[in-house]
Amino acid sequence: MADKRDYYEVLGVDRNADDAALKKAFRQLAKKYHPDMNPDNPDAEQKFKEVQEAYAVLSDPDKRRQYDQFGHAAFENGGGGAGGFDFSGMDMSDIFGDIFGDFFGGGRSRNDNGPRKGANLRAQVRITFEEAIFGCEKELEIVLKDECTNCHGTGAKPGTAKETCRKCGGKGKIVYTTQSLFGTMQNVSSCPDCNGSGQVIKEKCPDCHGTGYVANRKRIKVSIPAGIDDGQSVRLRDKGEPGRNGGPRGDLLVEVIVSRHPIFQRQDMNIFSTAPISYAQAALGGELRINTVDGDVIYEVKPGTQTDTRIRLRGKGVPSLRNSSVRGDHYVTLVVQVPTGLNDEAKETLKKFDELTGNSLEKAAKAAADAPKAEKKKKSFKEKIKETFDDL
Repeated sequence: MADKRDYYEVLGVDRNADDAALKKAFRQLAKKYHPDMNPDNPDAEQKFKEVQEAYAVLSDPDKRRQYDQFGHAAFENGGGGAGGFDFSGMDMSDIFGDIFGDFFGGGRSRNDNGPRKGANLRAQVRITFEEAIFGCEKELEIVLKDECTNCHGTGAKPGTAKETCRKCGGKGKIVYTTQSLFGTMQNVSSCPDCNGSGQVIKEKCPDCHGTGYVANRKRIKVSIPAGIDDGQSVRLRDKGEPGRNGGPRGDLLVEVIVSRHPIFQRQDMNIFSTAPISYAQAALGGELRINTVDGDVIYEVKPGTQTDTRIRLRGKGVPSLRNSSVRGDHYVTLVVQVPTGLNDEAKETLKKFDELTGNSLEKAAKAAADAPKAEKKKKSFKEKIKETFDDL
């Protein structure tokens, strides 16, 4: 697993890339490294498999969520590591149809007149550290497109209807034939008059201006799961852009921004913090009140505790996204506070304490007195010249 490259790096996309960006990147790389297109390049097949594996994970919402949280470790033990992915369930026919169509003018072309899923939308929500630990509900205000009530989504003025595009004959595509050294080549592109729909609107609906949809500002509730981390996203199904030709709506991806906490720091499922203890508590031991996300807890400090001692509070960390009953731990570093501003009585008491516990002050003073005196600082060249002239 250590030798695997990051899947986002393999596809050359940002970690927030949507489905369209992933598909576009995969199409380009698959076309570039497909073995049939690179018969003289022995490395092309391996790179092609790497690209396939990355797209297989990132194009699947569940696999992508696991990968974002656990990396390649999410697919160990038969979960897809070491090239063990099963691509049989993936519909890549439209992608490879485009690839070979670009090269040979053939292959299976997509039917732009068929149902198409709408584009995904993205939004952000900011939550507190505690809300990320225990989960919460937030309300977003976003602009969504709804079917026009005047034309019922047709885009045509009431009383009129769409007409078959004369340029493409309702096919939505234009075929261009060219001659080359290899023979007759055919290139297929979307019809510029109807934008691939096969139909045109002569009289547009005045409310939606022919789009079939109107934009409305809406408030949407988002359930943030317990244990979510900064930068992760929550997917709301069917809350994106409307589909085409009866296709389903896209999704709304809500990125979560977690505010920093003044005391706690998080690393994966564990929480870290520091707690000050007095010199007396460190030497004699005793009860210490420690702040946690669950509230204050009482911890019994052992006598003779040294500064920077780290203690572990089991089950006081972050819940797992996959199982909220499983939680990480809270690690607390104990820092001994040296007293300042002592009065005369406190100083005398501390000196008496030192005499009873090894007399470290007297030993340090004696060691300093017995140490050889420091050598005189060597004179600089300028100082020596000055002394010479002073002696003349």
